[in-house]
Amino acid sequence: MSLDSAGNKWSAGFSYGPVLSTTELYLLQAELQLNPILTNSNPGFHLIFHLQTGSTSGFNPEARDRDIPFTAKDEPATLPRVQELVVICETSPWCTIVKNERGVTLQDVCTTIWKEYTENYVTDAEFAALPPRLQDALRRTATNNQSGSAGWGGYYTPAQVPNRYKRIDWLRDKVYFDGLLRNDHYAMNRLGYKAPNIFVMQVAS
Repeated sequence: MSLDSAGNKWSAGFSYGPVLSTTELYLLQAELQLNPILTNSNPGFHLIFHLQTGSTSGFNPEARDRDIPFTAKDEPATLPRVQELVVICETSPWCTIVKNERGVTLQDVCTTIWKEYTENYVTDAEFAALPPRLQDALRRTATNNQSGSAGWGGYYTPAQVPNRYKRIDWLRDKVYFDGLLRNDHYAMNRLGYKAPNIFVMQVAS
């Protein structure tokens, strides 16, 4: 594993050894180290990623009064670098596959998750599986999301209530990315198997 001139092993670039395919990763059972930005453990940059808008920025925990541009987008998401990450979430039933043959980057993670939740709809079967209370909450969230900021707390006629719900609506107010973590026990219960490139996404309001 090489370092850049500043000694940062996470710097963007392609001189960090081979990019492991999923097959190679599983055969080697290599342990993946997540980029500290994805685990909220980077001391100088805390990622602010809004899953509904896709906006990304950050702040320095020592100086929270100003936002910092997300200039680390092209850094590798893991070391060793891999072609595929699997992201699951305890708050939602979907599995997000993040792919990049040249090695998954931080930008790939954010963009893929954002598209996963904003471009795909909740199926009728998924909606029907929710208890009535959560169905009502999803409807309210979808109405607010589709009406824009002007709709919060407003009055809606029945015609304004959406009849299709996006996956982002399922998360209700938990629309901020709060980091990735490895949890083999949860992966086994959820997917029936565990692997070094499966991570659980935490979300917050």
